[in-house]
Amino acid sequence: MSTYFDDKTVWITGASSGIGEALVMELAAKTTAKIILSSRKEDQLEAVAQKAKLSKNRYAVLPLDLYNYKNMAIVAAEAAGKFGSIDLLINNAGLSQRSLAMETDIEVDKRLIDIDYIGTVALTKATIPYMIRNGRGQIAVVSSLMGIFGAPMRSGYAGAKHALHGFFDALRAELYKENILITIICPGFIQTNISMNAVTGDGSSQGTMDNATQNGMPAHVFARKMLRAIEKKKYQKAIGGKEVLGVFLKRFFPAWLARITRKAKVV
Repeated sequence: MSTYFDDKTVWITGASSGIGEALVMELAAKTTAKIILSSRKEDQLEAVAQKAKLSKNRYAVLPLDLYNYKNMAIVAAEAAGKFGSIDLLINNAGLSQRSLAMETDIEVDKRLIDIDYIGTVALTKATIPYMIRNGRGQIAVVSSLMGIFGAPMRSGYAGAKHALHGFFDALRAELYKENILITIICPGFIQTNISMNAVTGDGSSQGTMDNATQNGMPAHVFARKMLRAIEKKKYQKAIGGKEVLGVFLKRFFPAWLARITRKAKVV
């Protein structure tokens, strides 16, 4: 990894496990970046920082719940005060879903929108003024391949992730003159607990590991590829296994993709 992240302040949400934890490990080991770790689980954030062997002057723990999106201005101000700036915000926290649309309570759909879309948007909006004040910044958002095309059992999740793409594409154009970059990352199947924590139709957690997730790309490999995309200032990057071919099919052969998706085993 180059010196791109050195001496930057990087704020990572969802940093207590999975992709967020892997990002912390990579940045801690290979850069001199200062890292702000956020999620709902303060004790786990501290454990991740210790596991990454971060010195006290290189990290800060900041509890955050995206569902409480009205508090984001307060949280962003606290984050900016940790090291004096926020150079890179990585919007990684979120919630997935495993249920058929007609078997999913509308309150579950709303929860997915509130966390995956509204919470992320609110945090981003609250952070932007600090980047404008510094004259530069970069915002990365972990979307999903479901932000590009949908699949069964993911209707609410796909809807929220599609919304993220619309917002951040528009934001990229608006912030260009402010020297603030936007990178959208679209993971495929990555070895995390995303399916364990995914909500079902009644709002309860699935509690089991999907085969596709279990056999997906290791989180540390994904983290390296994601950081490389951020460093290269990519507008959008799909990262995963053969499932990323769906992006190509969606653009050029949508009917073919639809047939494949109907028959695919997606859990």
